[in-house]
Amino acid sequence: MPFTISYDRFGGPDVLTLTETDLPQPAPHQVRVKVKAAGINPLDNKLRRGDLAGVFPTVFPVVPGLDAAGVIDAIGEDVTGFTVGDEVFGVTPGGSYAQYVLMPAPVAKPAALSFETAAALPTVGETAFRALKHLDLTPGETLLIHGSAGSVGAIALQLATARGITVVATAGADDLERVTALGATAVTYGPGWRERVLAAAPQGVDAVFDTSGAGVLGESVDLVGGPDRVITIADMNAAQYGVRLTGLDPADRAPEALPELAALAAAGKLTVEIWRTYPLKEAAQAQDDLDNHRNRGKVILLP
Repeated sequence: MPFTISYDRFGGPDVLTLTETDLPQPAPHQVRVKVKAAGINPLDNKLRRGDLAGVFPTVFPVVPGLDAAGVIDAIGEDVTGFTVGDEVFGVTPGGSYAQYVLMPAPVAKPAALSFETAAALPTVGETAFRALKHLDLTPGETLLIHGSAGSVGAIALQLATARGITVVATAGADDLERVTALGATAVTYGPGWRERVLAAAPQGVDAVFDTSGAGVLGESVDLVGGPDRVITIADMNAAQYGVRLTGLDPADRAPEALPELAALAAAGKLTVEIWRTYPLKEAAQAQDDLDNHRNRGKVILLP
């Protein structure tokens, strides 16, 4: 029987257990994927802790995880365009910390793209793509990204600069060099960040993407002259400032992002930094690393 990671109560990483389960059977419009790599996201940890219990109803036991990459080994009725043996990646609604998952909208994985990188892409890549889509930036404009050293910020930075957008990005002192190498003008976050941003962008800032949730929305709105071109994925006080909070509504997604992101990564035009991989049974340690901010890049499980 295959294994999954699951939890039956909210808590720390220690609630994650390795569990035997039945082999899932694909329903119509689904494929079953033998997982080669599963991505871990901060959202997984928030859900495990119960931080979002008021937003997302929870039915225990929970198999965590959204992102997976692997090989199709069974196909449900009415699935077209895929065959058994195809390499795919995407989002699985039933939890990706597993040896087998069901995937309703698989995306073909380019041969040049590793399973680990493919599993790292879906959530963070789609989030970055979606935020830029909502901000509707044009070449020559200037974008400020708060929290640019994180996976979402780093992808948004690269997508924006590739589109001819000037990027100023806040980051910790240890990450300034890495962020600069990705194409941004990097400044340190923390008190005085607005003055440092204006010194780096004397032409002004046209839009702000907040990935940090570090209480920067008020000054960001002032910086661009209003809330319409400020967006956050991390600050639950967004409504107080008239700022759009994107990510909580499942209907607010940009599925068209994944093929484009995969093609860019396969061509070496998009860097997705992977910090460390773990076997499935060490999922608790992997999530503990995220909880304590030890990682510099994505953490991946290898079932």
